[in-house]
Amino acid sequence: MPTVNKKLYLTDWERWEAVIHREKNADDAFVYSVKTTRVYCRPSCPARLARRDNVAFHPTPKDAEQAGFRACKRCKPGDFSLRGEHLTLVARACNLMIGAQEPLSLDALAKAIGMSPWHFHRVFKSLTGLTPKAYATAHRAKRMQEELTRRVTVTAAIYNSGFNSNGRFYAESKQRLGMKPTEFRAGGNGARIRFAVGECSLGSILVAASDLGLCSIALGNEPDTLLKELQDRFPNAELIGGDEQFERMVAQVIAFVENPAVGLELPLHVQGTAFQQRVWKALSEIPCGTTCAYSELARKLGRPKAARAVAGACAANTLAVAIPCHRVVQIDGSLSGYRWGVDRKEKLLAMERTGT
Repeated sequence: MPTVNKKLYLTDWERWEAVIHREKNADDAFVYSVKTTRVYCRPSCPARLARRDNVAFHPTPKDAEQAGFRACKRCKPGDFSLRGEHLTLVARACNLMIGAQEPLSLDALAKAIGMSPWHFHRVFKSLTGLTPKAYATAHRAKRMQEELTRRVTVTAAIYNSGFNSNGRFYAESKQRLGMKPTEFRAGGNGARIRFAVGECSLGSILVAASDLGLCSIALGNEPDTLLKELQDRFPNAELIGGDEQFERMVAQVIAFVENPAVGLELPLHVQGTAFQQRVWKALSEIPCGTTCAYSELARKLGRPKAARAVAGACAANTLAVAIPCHRVVQIDGSLSGYRWGVDRKEKLLAMERTGT
């Protein structure tokens, strides 16, 4: 079965990179034209690479032909597949969501690109790995965080992150940030994060939770180092030592770390970009006791050249074992970097294989 291409090539930079590397996965996403030859080609065309300033990009062959270009006889780009049409429509929907001042409903998005809501939802998820709502939510959360770190006031951040009403912004902000917007801007000022440090077979373990769920499971050699890392992440938050109830939660987490096969039935407060969330979701689907190569995971996500980006998403994970980035290895099966140490990665995999 061919790999499903989930990369949408929304920007000219991504499209030019695809042309440089002659990515076959991009062939149904767009075509490019060369003004000096008046010819348009597929991204994977083996013809000599044109100068960037002579190249333009078009969603479909029809668009290129309407602009006055003729099809390349070598790569025959005129045969645009149904998947290519779907990629074009989904990319258009993504741009609509990115540019919208208010969240667009499924019906509105589907109508804008000429599909039924049910069909649009199915096509969108098959090509991106996310539902339209999840894509829009991830984008808005990313913009919210970016704007809160660069704007002088929360009010400026509200309107620059695409919210036309304070009410909607504040309704979403706590869920997306885990705290109030003013607290996030101030490095967690006023936020309450419960934590506790314990010991497990992998060394010291720190467990922390916001009001939305577990936000950190960290492993290390020294409890003080783990606590400092939490303080650095939220320098102005109120860090509260866990009470008896929280200690029971910590015991549950430690039991899970010692035996991941039992599962962890606790809410997770996960924050990340849309791509990171896709990687983390894919990690959670790797069966306990097995491994997956970075390159293999990238292919499963429809991004065969993104092994390095997959590794970056693994490194950004702050929930050890709960998001099992330790199950990703090199193509030859050897172990590479792990946020909490390669030795721990090796021991975790051994524990999972043997069940002890």
